[in-house]
Amino acid sequence: MPRRARLDAPGTLHHVIVRGIEKRRIVNDVADRKSFVERLGELAAGTETSIYAWALMSNHAHILVRSSEIGLSGFMRRLLTGYAIYYNRRHRRWGHLFQNRYKSIICEEDAYFKELLRYIHLNPLRAKLVKSLSQLDRYRWSGHGVIMGKVKYDWQDRDYVLRWFGPKEGAAKKGYRTYVQKRIDQGRRPELVGGGLIRSSGGWSAVKALRRTGDRELSDERILGSGEFVEQIIKEAEARIKYQLPRLDQNQRIDELIAKICENEKVPVEEIKGGSRRRKASRVRAKIAIGLVKTHGVSLAEVARQLGVSTSAISKIIERASI
Repeated sequence: MPRRARLDAPGTLHHVIVRGIEKRRIVNDVADRKSFVERLGELAAGTETSIYAWALMSNHAHILVRSSEIGLSGFMRRLLTGYAIYYNRRHRRWGHLFQNRYKSIICEEDAYFKELLRYIHLNPLRAKLVKSLSQLDRYRWSGHGVIMGKVKYDWQDRDYVLRWFGPKEGAAKKGYRTYVQKRIDQGRRPELVGGGLIRSSGGWSAVKALRRTGDRELSDERILGSGEFVEQIIKEAEARIKYQLPRLDQNQRIDELIAKICENEKVPVEEIKGGSRRRKASRVRAKIAIGLVKTHGVSLAEVARQLGVSTSAISKIIERASI
């Protein structure tokens, strides 16, 4: 079965899970951990992407993130590509570091925000990377210590998290820690990372209840939330898709758009498609690329093919436009 498209609108809350290829390590030591976390923080601050919870494990990572204008795909591409290049150079290895497709789950905030905070931040304790909640309070490779005020990462949105637990910092920290402590012995939570109706309904107990009553609930493996929330997200996604170019005549429409912009800018189409590095040609090429990717949803690879440059060149254009 082909993989379904990501649901990726700015301002959406996502639970992201990144895994090493073939379950291999993605960090070997403190230097690797520091590089990953620094990249995550710099990118979050530079793109105004909100990070609420995170846990860096040995062979995977969890991030609770609200996407910005750059979108989740742009954010994760920059994070994972940059880190993989660093890791491969440092450890003298080649090939993929991460599984080709990270998992991203859109989350219904009112119902699941606090649950996800707790689930993500308890990962190091469940994996025995720390021995106690007191050690987790000071653990550098998770967002829990930031919320407790024992670890400092300015890029993590600590204030937003604490507001869920009280109006004043002291009481909010106490409320958050008590909330986390209540589920220390809780094991895996398949309803938070699984798929289909189990995820959308919030677990097997909810699914069984629906079956007993004969109710039907809309579900989607990409979404954690109620049937109503699932329906809302899918409708919004379908509305955005209407603005994308139809696949069947995409090449013709791309040619028309390129020709129109070139005519307005008084630059020959041949110069744009021929990879010219002349300043004006480069500027017009960037304008075309940004329009095709951001407005019409054309893939980076297809834009690169149409404009006679590499995919990485188009990626850099989009990144510069998003900062």
